[in-house]
Amino acid sequence: MNTLEINIRNHEGIEAVELSGALVLGVPVNNLRQKIDSLTAHGATRFVFNLTGISRMDSSGIGLLVMIMSSTKEAGGALKLVNPSKQVTQTLKMCNLLPLFEVFSEEQEAISSFSKS
Repeated sequence: MNTLEINIRNHEGIEAVELSGALVLGVPVNNLRQKIDSLTAHGATRFVFNLTGISRMDSSGIGLLVMIMSSTKEAGGALKLVNPSKQVTQTLKMCNLLPLFEVFSEEQEAISSFSKS
């Protein structure tokens, strides 16, 4: 079953997005895109995606991450990833995309990194 749970909390202007399930083509990617579009439409530019619970990610999931990262950068913000699974990390490495993302092992560490920049 390709379901994706999306839980979003705001930490002083930083959107902490906790994902669990499969980030794959179809409803999961579309739902996440709609939620992020809605947040960015209201001025959100700083995101932390906690990927601890992501079991699978396909090319459309990766494409969505890259799209969110580029649009947040253009708006002066950033997208940081927390604890991507081995499969997600390997997929990002294979596509030579891993160096584009700041990756953290703890959500709090990723959130704190915004105040330093």
